[in-house]
Amino acid sequence: MRLVTKVRPLKALLTKTLFGAALVAGAAGCSGKTEVKTAPPPREVKVVALAPHEVRDTGEYLGSLLSRQSVTVLPQVAGYVRKILVKPGQKVEAGTPLVEVDARQETAALDSAQAQQSSSTVDLELARRTLARTESLNKEGLASVQELERAQAAVKAAEAATRAAGATVAQRQVQLQFHVVRAPFAGTMGDVLVRVGDFVGATTTLTTVAQADALEVSVSVPSFRARSLKPDTVLELLDQQGKLILSSTVFYVAPQTDPRTQLVEVKAAFRNTVGLRPSELLRARLVYSTRDALQIPALAVVRQSGQPFAMVVETKEGKTLVERRPVTLGTLGDMSYVVEGGLKQGDLVAVSSLHMLKDGMPVIPKQVTLPDEPAQVPGTASADEVPTRAMAPRPAAGGTTGGSR
Repeated sequence: MRLVTKVRPLKALLTKTLFGAALVAGAAGCSGKTEVKTAPPPREVKVVALAPHEVRDTGEYLGSLLSRQSVTVLPQVAGYVRKILVKPGQKVEAGTPLVEVDARQETAALDSAQAQQSSSTVDLELARRTLARTESLNKEGLASVQELERAQAAVKAAEAATRAAGATVAQRQVQLQFHVVRAPFAGTMGDVLVRVGDFVGATTTLTTVAQADALEVSVSVPSFRARSLKPDTVLELLDQQGKLILSSTVFYVAPQTDPRTQLVEVKAAFRNTVGLRPSELLRARLVYSTRDALQIPALAVVRQSGQPFAMVVETKEGKTLVERRPVTLGTLGDMSYVVEGGLKQGDLVAVSSLHMLKDGMPVIPKQVTLPDEPAQVPGTASADEVPTRAMAPRPAAGGTTGGSR
């Protein structure tokens, strides 16, 4: 048996399709109703009111920490190390014994000097008694004047010998004290570089003592920036996240510029309450000046062909509309730009649905308050130099780019 498949002609399909469309159009025409397009309701947008805030002109640099009291400990005498009385990293007070150098020879010399002093004292007592007897005999005519003068000279010589012996003892005592090396001030021990039995001299480094309670930070700034520094200029130390650690004021500005780098050294001192260490490198920020200025959130800025705009909400003829207004931006902070022109205090700026807004579009404003950012603006970066998420190109309706996040 042979199977035959019937294929519907294309012409028949087209005829049925056109006929169905004609019936639908006829039914719509007979109803006599026309479709009316209704305008969408106004969109609710969040807005912020611009108000002046303190803006700081700052510069961030790399700072080096220096101990205000740091010393390399050297012995004042030569000899073999007999005892090491401290450990590396140990905190010591002023006068704490650190290292003891062999003092047996100096001790013997001191004993000899003390014995000589005792002998001189005895000789002096004998000379004084002899002088007293000679004076008594001289008054009775039993001793000559020559004998009296000889006794007086013997007393003076004995007194001089006693003083010399006392000076020798004092000298030996001082010399003996040098065999015990002591901490010159309170601080923290560095690494002990010698061992028991090592021979040390006056140029041998034993260890170091540093005081970390009071530190200095040294910063090198461009010479043109150094001209605006004042004695009360604030210098801040920052952690890796840019958060403030410590703050102080500048006490030293170098009178000369480094001829190689054309940088000027600036120093500030502070009390170390956060466990920083000498020779540590960290971020330092100088606050050159402060002023009041308007700031616009970075998320409220949209761009077109490089020109920044702000969507300002205004009431015109009883309607609340959006106006796309060009603005002039200054430096960029953590969350906002400084406004140099185009906006005024009290303006309501849209901060939401920016990609949906068009110039002249009716909206329902809902005023919100954004969290305040720290009152600081980097003085070395402008809005056109620092790329941010708000400045990245992003296709949007109405011919604008960026601005929403």
